[in-house]
Amino acid sequence: MRLVFIHGPAASGKLTVARELAARTGLSLFHNHLVVDALLAVFPFGSPAFVDLRERIWLDVFAAAAAEDRSMIFTFHPEASVAPDFPGRVAALVEAAGGHVDFVALSCPPDVIEARVETASRQASGKLSSLALYRELDAQGAYAYPPLPEARVAIDTGEVSAADAAEQICAALDLA
Repeated sequence: MRLVFIHGPAASGKLTVARELAARTGLSLFHNHLVVDALLAVFPFGSPAFVDLRERIWLDVFAAAAAEDRSMIFTFHPEASVAPDFPGRVAALVEAAGGHVDFVALSCPPDVIEARVETASRQASGKLSSLALYRELDAQGAYAYPPLPEARVAIDTGEVSAADAAEQICAALDLA
């Protein structure tokens, strides 16, 4: 099993790049908001039940995929409600099953992020789409997160298109 773990700040293009990558590789795309959105139907974001269930579901999916040797792409926004050791535990779980995790870091200049936050596509998908709320959460330290494991690929999505980013990931990770 191979897990392409794409991470980056809000509005850095994680899902857009992941969709391009999935189209090129045929890998399944496990977008973190699939779980977030399901849990938001019942629990407030950041509540103890939300945090616990979100992590358990993510880890259960990785474990089941590893057991069946199903490779995939996962998108992740590092933020304060996620346990700091989560990425390391994901890697340990996948590697214990004989798999491999490739961390891919997306970055984007703050002005580009702020320009993207309120786009129609973010609003339509239920993502954070208020610039005022984004700024408020940032000021409160909601996006503070310790460094993730070293990325095999790092891309500034303010400089390259999603298609070019996916192509760079494919080349760097030798994905067909």
